[in-house]
Amino acid sequence: MIDNPTVAKQISDLMMEMFTRLSDSCATVKEHCSAEEYAAYVKGTSKIAQGIVFGVMEPLYEKNPNLKPLNWDDGNSSPRKSG
Repeated sequence: MIDNPTVAKQISDLMMEMFTRLSDSCATVKEHCSAEEYAAYVKGTSKIAQGIVFGVMEPLYEKNPNLKPLNWDDGNSSPRKSG
């Protein structure tokens, strides 16, 4: 996807931040809104998360495996870089 390692790192960091913020927003909605609102929000945001993960991050890490977070393939619901 992206050959330039500097740009790939910047994109990886940005996409990770976006994914994390999206995940955090779901927690906020769950805490402060009705179950129906939460379900609708999660349904909408899951499409965005899938686009981030499968459309950008997976191809980016395939091309730049050194950027892949350690727990990326663990099946966790929220990819996070370790230490």
